[in-house]
Amino acid sequence: MKKLHFIIIGISISLSLSSCDSNFEEVNEDPNRLAEISPATILNPILYGLADHNADRSWSVNFDLMQVTLPFPSVSGGLHRYDVSLGVGNSSYYWYYRWANNISELQEAADNAENPNYQAIGLTLHAMVYANLTDMFGPVPMGEASQGEEGTFYPKFDSQQSIYESVLADLERANDLYDTDRSMQYAADILYDNDVTLWKKFTNALHMRLLLRISNRTETNAFQKLTEMINNPVKYPVFENTEESAVLDITGVAPNVSPWGRPQDFRLGTKMAEFFVDNLNTWDDPRRPIIETTADSSDINIGYKGIPSAYDGPESQFNFDASTLNIDQVTDPMQIFFLTYAEVEFIKAEVAQRGFTENAQNHYENGVRAAIDQLGATMPEDYFDNPVAAYDGTLARIMLQKYYALYFVDYQQWFEYRRTGLPELPTTEAMFNDKKMPSRFFYPSDVQISNGANYEEALDLLGGPDDINTKVWWDTKD
Repeated sequence: MKKLHFIIIGISISLSLSSCDSNFEEVNEDPNRLAEISPATILNPILYGLADHNADRSWSVNFDLMQVTLPFPSVSGGLHRYDVSLGVGNSSYYWYYRWANNISELQEAADNAENPNYQAIGLTLHAMVYANLTDMFGPVPMGEASQGEEGTFYPKFDSQQSIYESVLADLERANDLYDTDRSMQYAADILYDNDVTLWKKFTNALHMRLLLRISNRTETNAFQKLTEMINNPVKYPVFENTEESAVLDITGVAPNVSPWGRPQDFRLGTKMAEFFVDNLNTWDDPRRPIIETTADSSDINIGYKGIPSAYDGPESQFNFDASTLNIDQVTDPMQIFFLTYAEVEFIKAEVAQRGFTENAQNHYENGVRAAIDQLGATMPEDYFDNPVAAYDGTLARIMLQKYYALYFVDYQQWFEYRRTGLPELPTTEAMFNDKKMPSRFFYPSDVQISNGANYEEALDLLGGPDDINTKVWWDTKD
């Protein structure tokens, strides 16, 4: 078995680091297999490492882009004004490749153990990581990635289309590999406690997410495949309730602790965005006290009130102390979302709204209920009596509620906005980039310098310059 290590893509020097740098491996190591690495030894560090990073980037990047929060005070610049720095995507690029390398080790260990369930899990996690990478940047290395020990330090980039074709095929294969009559045999994983059925549902839910992502490319027949999956739940089981969602429970017992060592930092210098708050107010939504604090004016509580993203002018124009994030969300114990039942229901609602299946309203209402439930709030019985919350037959209504269902789910709000242009986010004169939402991130400068030849080929695959307005392959909206 190879030693675990991380290969940072595009850098000429191979860094020899330990891939399991938390002490999860001490908890999950099988004493009967000390001479080699078991899949479980690697799985839990991967799950925690991905969840940690996803939560951090959702908070620090996605929230600002998607008008959930904004830094305050902030009189100029910033992501909420679409002022995108060259290095904004660097952390995710290197972090995802770090764990992609570990996922490759997991897959090798699963092959050695001849356990199809771990093999399927490896394929699922591989698909999730590479989908996020290619959705952020466009073409990225995949086929030649994680091959530092074989001497490949300057990997070629794969087209986004080929990446999607590969990961979708992997998810199909994973669904076929799962053997629910066979145990996972090693120490329990921290996501599903070795429940093979739930892992299989996660795989198919991810398959549905990624099919919908590329559905604007009609040549992929993505809606037809989604229809097949929805109509055949025996072959393609997916989440049927909130409890089955892929949500990592952070227990607060070391090493499974909140990524926020100081929960107060979660809201430091941060205010809720007006767009995000106003919709919840319009719905009289029960998620408000879970997500945010109330605002004050002259020490008088004025309810939930945000500040416009990309506001123009000085802070003095706001004569109140706006709502901010509730730190209970990141205080142990807490939850980190990978993919939820609510998202599955909104996928089904969109497929039905577009005419491929039926019961769009039912799926929409299930999605809203689940989105409220996943945050621990109680759904009011008269919620849908409010005409602005009720299903109105439009994709816009589905996507607005889906936006809230994707709250704190890595970059998914941003990805879905780029796919659909929904929900309709307000703009201001203080915005950069001609008031246009960024379509991607810049490649890290290390990639440009150290892997220059392949970087130039990547731009040919991208079909445009390395800037934030060059659209990725599946982004075909006007």
